Amino acid sequence: MSETTEPGTAVQVGGRELRADCARCVGICCVAPAFAASADFALDKPAGQPCPNLRPDSRCGIHRDLRQRGFPGCTVFDCFGAGQQLTQVTFAGRDWRDDPGTARRMFDAFAVLRPLHELLWYLTEAVAHTPPGPLRDDLVRALDETGRLADGTADDLLTLDVDAQRDRVNPLLSRAGEQARTGRAGVDRRGAMLIGVDLRRADLSGANLRGACLIGADLRGVDLGAADVTGADLRGADLSGADLRGCLFLHQSQLDAARGDHRTALPATLRRPTHWSLTVTPARSRTPRRRR
Repeated sequence: MSETTEPGTAVQVGGRELRADCARCVGICCVAPAFAASADFALDKPAGQPCPNLRPDSRCGIHRDLRQRGFPGCTVFDCFGAGQQLTQVTFAGRDWRDDPGTARRMFDAFAVLRPLHELLWYLTEAVAHTPPGPLRDDLVRALDETGRLADGTADDLLTLDVDAQRDRVNPLLSRAGEQARTGRAGVDRRGAMLIGVDLRRADLSGANLRGACLIGADLRGVDLGAADVTGADLRGADLSGADLRGCLFLHQSQLDAARGDHRTALPATLRRPTHWSLTVTPARSRTPRRRR
């Protein structure tokens, strides 16, 4: 559950809920996925086993203190509304606690429905950024098709090849990003490994950063206008003073995973994460060399 999403608050995009409404879910994301003890999670949890912090009312017992208690990975997770869709629509309000058969089917269906809802979010964004024409028509058709798949029964979801649907949609999303960057296209850093790299002097306006690994990267003061950040990993990246207002396909969970401050310029549709600094991030100091 994203720490910037209050339980019970759903965000509607294109008429469909594409952000978690935890009050209408039964804690699926706290049970279905597995996670390993790491910087993101304080303990190991096998798939299908409830997190020890999950309460009987399907709420997190340490929601307000997840980062301090060693669970920052939970704060940046967003099911894109798949949790409440699965609970309220696909399984008509049933709870995984009811019986083992229901639980197994719910968890397996969630593994399909969540990526479908993620595709729906990206397709909705792409349609909004694409002017009328053949590409927009293709995007609308892909959006409608993906929506029909997401509305399928549990049996439909359990037999669906979600990877095949992703393979059909991703080229359209890539073309939409390229078209949105027309006239502003910058460097192509698709899938680039930029872990911890100092990018403060890099020109990244209009850059293609799809799938780039920017963990811990220094992006302070960087203009990311018209940059395509689809799937870019921004965990721990320093966005202090950066301009993200024109970013393409920037999702709230990416901001939640990064660092920033009060100067970071954000799109109007996204919120400043609560853990971001309210003061200016100091420059990294370098130890001066002694003269010999």
